[in-house]
Amino acid sequence: MPHWQELQPLPAPWQRRDERILPLWWDRLCSVTSAQSAALYAAGLFTDDRRRPIAQWYNPETDAALLVAPETSPEWPVQRFGIFYAPPGGGFTRVYSAPHEWHPREPRTPPTEQESFVAAVAEAARFLQVEMDFV
Repeated sequence: MPHWQELQPLPAPWQRRDERILPLWWDRLCSVTSAQSAALYAAGLFTDDRRRPIAQWYNPETDAALLVAPETSPEWPVQRFGIFYAPPGGGFTRVYSAPHEWHPREPRTPPTEQESFVAAVAEAARFLQVEMDFV
């Protein structure tokens, strides 16, 4: 990994919370779209907390959050992890990044689901480092 991509420790206020998807995500998504649209967004990710793995960080000081989770419907031939950001003060956005994809029909062919997840988590951690420079 190039030096500039090495992971630094996360800024102190960010806490990892992977046990369940925070209710904040539903609230934020509904604030920018209708409840019907929110229910369909990212293959129902925010209405049905069943898709794993996820990685999630929360900053209680600013009420901001970052999430890495599967964003494609389970039956699609190519699966993808998305990175979602809830900035301080409100709102919701998808962080556009490199595609973190895998093919479930070929579970041992790289990139695997685990490799895609690890890469998405690393990119999300880098995003937090940069974001803290602007908050």
